[in-house]
Amino acid sequence: MIYLRLFWEFFKTGLFAVGGGMATLPFLQAIGESTGWYTYTDLMNMLAVSESTPGPIGINMATYVGFTAAGLPGAVVATVGEITPSIIVILIVAAVLHSFRNNPYVDRAFYGLRPASTGLIGAACAAVVLEVLTSIQLIAGEGGIVKSAAVSLDAAAPLGGLLNLPGLALAALLLVLTNWVPKVKGLHPIAFIGLSAAVGVVFRFAGA
Repeated sequence: MIYLRLFWEFFKTGLFAVGGGMATLPFLQAIGESTGWYTYTDLMNMLAVSESTPGPIGINMATYVGFTAAGLPGAVVATVGEITPSIIVILIVAAVLHSFRNNPYVDRAFYGLRPASTGLIGAACAAVVLEVLTSIQLIAGEGGIVKSAAVSLDAAAPLGGLLNLPGLALAALLLVLTNWVPKVKGLHPIAFIGLSAAVGVVFRFAGA
């Protein structure tokens, strides 16, 4: 049954996550809350790995979640579930695009989808920022729809531990390097991913 559940959950995600890979995050958060397959922290780790590996992030996330929940068969089933709606929709669009290219209803439908996808991506980005750069965690209320904020503070830490100071410093450093340092900003993104991974290892062992 877990394979059917995986296929169905990711079929819905692939069908309704309009706007690209980041728009899948709210769906993936809801899947984790309803199934218990992974925590929100696990989801952030999956996001980091999926962003760092080749391929579309939505498909990478589906593969990762499927493998976490049910091993290699689960990875295959989740990935197939994720891409199936896209294949169906693309085939339909390709068949009828010429007839509906100038249809005002189609145009208005896409006009409405754009802010929806922007909202989904914005919500995902806000949740990632809270999880990675602060101690604030969004906790699902009953039914997994309404979120409340939980804060874990440490009186001995700077600012009570509200902010993840090493994470903020790394994010600020990468922002400067990728935008305002001419000799560095032209480097391939892999270089920055590798640098971030190395810094994470150092901080992790230093903290241990």
